[in-house]
Amino acid sequence: MIRISRVTLALLTVFGVASASASDQIPGAPQKKPIALINATLHPVSGPSIEDGTLIFDNGKIVAMGHRMKPPKGADVIDLKGKHVYPSLIESCSNLGLTEISSVRATVDISESGSLNPNISAHVSVNPDSELIPVTRANGVLIAVSAPSGGLVSGKASVMQLDGWTYEDMTLKSDCAMVIQWPRSAPAIDHGPVPPAHEPQQERDRIRSKALKDLRELFEHTRTYIKAREANPSGQAFDSRLNAMIPVIEGRMPLLIAADRASQIQGAVAFGVEQGVKVILLGGHDAEMCAELLRRYDVPVIIDAIHKIPQRAHEDYDSAYSLPERLRQAGIRFCISTTGRSETWNTRNLPYHAATAAAYGLPQDEALRAITQYPAEILGIADRVGTLEVGKDATIFVSDGDPLQTETQVTAAWIQGRKVDLTSHHTQLYDKYQIKYRQLKDRR
Repeated sequence: MIRISRVTLALLTVFGVASASASDQIPGAPQKKPIALINATLHPVSGPSIEDGTLIFDNGKIVAMGHRMKPPKGADVIDLKGKHVYPSLIESCSNLGLTEISSVRATVDISESGSLNPNISAHVSVNPDSELIPVTRANGVLIAVSAPSGGLVSGKASVMQLDGWTYEDMTLKSDCAMVIQWPRSAPAIDHGPVPPAHEPQQERDRIRSKALKDLRELFEHTRTYIKAREANPSGQAFDSRLNAMIPVIEGRMPLLIAADRASQIQGAVAFGVEQGVKVILLGGHDAEMCAELLRRYDVPVIIDAIHKIPQRAHEDYDSAYSLPERLRQAGIRFCISTTGRSETWNTRNLPYHAATAAAYGLPQDEALRAITQYPAEILGIADRVGTLEVGKDATIFVSDGDPLQTETQVTAAWIQGRKVDLTSHHTQLYDKYQIKYRQLKDRR
């Protein structure tokens, strides 16, 4: 009998997990010459569609687009007759690249120990070889926010392009928001640290009050730290946590606050006003109840998922499905995410969340903007992506129909002009079992 030590067994397990979760796709090479996509229907998103359109990109940027334009000399010309060209769909909050197999701890890197971790930045922990990345981008989602979680201040979320050899290649915006789990005092439909349900209400309130006190102290200490550095730059010891908070205090980085209940939303917005900082809400189930407040302070909402059941006994069955249209009618800026529904492994379903919102009242063009233009504006990357416009990144995909329809196939994609491999573990399995059933048929 062969005996295997515990250490050897542990190593074999780790290497087995690593090999099982490593993608085989080769990242795209930098663009070397102009590419012209001709005879396609172009969907700028920010304006009307262009039939029989031509889109030209070079050095990773869109340089021209319009109706039946002449391609430049020496360009690679791709005839897309009958096809459609869209800007990348954008997942506005996920754990993509930070989680592979949730039941295997070695593949989960979404949180750090401790309650206050503003110095954590998600992009440096993203795994470029995640098997979930090819699956996601094969459905037109070429850009996704990877966000940390856990504690009170989780760290900084990052906007990632879903192709590259390293996390540096993939990073579009390293620090797009500081993630905060807003404290709550009762079992709820929402996020945030909360004591177990059996704890008395008084204990819940105490824990919530302490969390808010710690949060305010973090902001106060950061302001003191800034003044001390200005007064004596060489004499002030460097503090990574407080230094990470400076862009928030200076208004260059918003807070991304997970909040669903009306009381949470009101508290989060009030805290942002009190501290003079920008706020983005994640979740926003009760945002409609706080419409006037959100409009007044221009607080946008990242709806964490559409495919959810009612969160309270008295709510309509379609309360989550119709939330985007209700927010639109209330004049609240919003975009759609999938993070509240199976998270990372179902990020590829982003267009179908938008499609469900369209089926329950949201205009079709608004549903598309909710996963392209609007998240780009909310995340501060609209100068680079989100729409098809001259000067923006050539981060685009080609499909044979409307991406909000499940039967539509993405046939080609580029990220900053780099051709993307659209094969994935899913397509490999499809090819494998096609061969299997063909062989079984031949035996008969």
